[in-house]
Amino acid sequence: MAGGGLLALLFLPSAGLGAVLTATLPDGREIAHLSVPEGSGWCVLWRHSVKGFEVKDCYENRAGHMVLVRSHQPDFAAGLGHWIGRGRQVSDGAGGYWIEDIDEPVPGDAYVLRPGTMAVNHRLKAASGEVSLSALATHARVTIALEPAPPSSPETTDD
Repeated sequence: MAGGGLLALLFLPSAGLGAVLTATLPDGREIAHLSVPEGSGWCVLWRHSVKGFEVKDCYENRAGHMVLVRSHQPDFAAGLGHWIGRGRQVSDGAGGYWIEDIDEPVPGDAYVLRPGTMAVNHRLKAASGEVSLSALATHARVTIALEPAPPSSPETTDD
């Protein structure tokens, strides 16, 4: 490219910058940072404290907002179950079930979770990675939030 063509390309808007899923402690320390482009999703995974099987609560980035879309529950154990009028329950083919089409926006695109011990192992899992919140912050107050991705900018130097 001749002239300023290459420089112009550096400043073109990037499609799909998306958002980041963060987990932050009350003191502001970030313990997780996962890229979540618009239209993609992530799950909060954890093991049921009595039965020990994995439960999945899955979310999606919809136009920059956190939306709970589905949940996988391998059993009707304590604290689990489908509420009539909140999504639809379908078999997972292995004795458990998915609650599909929940489509519930999360107020403020954030919520607080107190991760359990490693026996429960609360985790965030997205295509960009997996982080054990239990390993980093057992019983701490952790804010899980979907935030706009910081804009990319070329490096600058002070003259």
